[in-house]
Amino acid sequence: MSNLKYEKLVYQFKPEFNEVAAGEAVDYVYSPQAYFRGASQIPESKYNVGFQIFTKPFFLDRIPHVHAVDEYLIFLGGSFPNLFDFDAEITLAMGQEMEEYLITSPAIVRIPAGLQHCPLNFKRIDKPIFFQAACMQGSFGGVYDGKEVWYNGPGQCRYDSNKKCNSCRGCWKESWQK
Repeated sequence: MSNLKYEKLVYQFKPEFNEVAAGEAVDYVYSPQAYFRGASQIPESKYNVGFQIFTKPFFLDRIPHVHAVDEYLIFLGGSFPNLFDFDAEITLAMGQEMEEYLITSPAIVRIPAGLQHCPLNFKRIDKPIFFQAACMQGSFGGVYDGKEVWYNGPGQCRYDSNKKCNSCRGCWKESWQK
């Protein structure tokens, strides 16, 4: 891009490979994946999201946790262009009572700020699933077992090209107006 006035508002997706996140090659998530890591990629953003295609059953998130903001979990068929070609069983627990919901068709789940949720288990996947977890804050984070945890992906630090991002959130302070 050139030095346009609003160029900081446009982020070009870069592929992320599930091998990096998982620490080893896995075959249940199509790779590469696409993520928008929020404020570290577009200054002042209050949104971060992953775009993933899941092809085999697996336990995505075992630990119940809460976020300080709303999160939306989107489940669609992954056989494009028909997003309703859905053949899977997914369970999601919500609330202190761990009320379990069974998802067997395209759905969006709103997780209000402060609502405990997970485990999230993709129990059966007979056709690819498009999954999106969208959190309404500039980086992915929450409270897991009483501990605040932040994750901004496996990418490089925006301020030090010699190190990986450690989710310090310093880039959140940037402004697109600078």
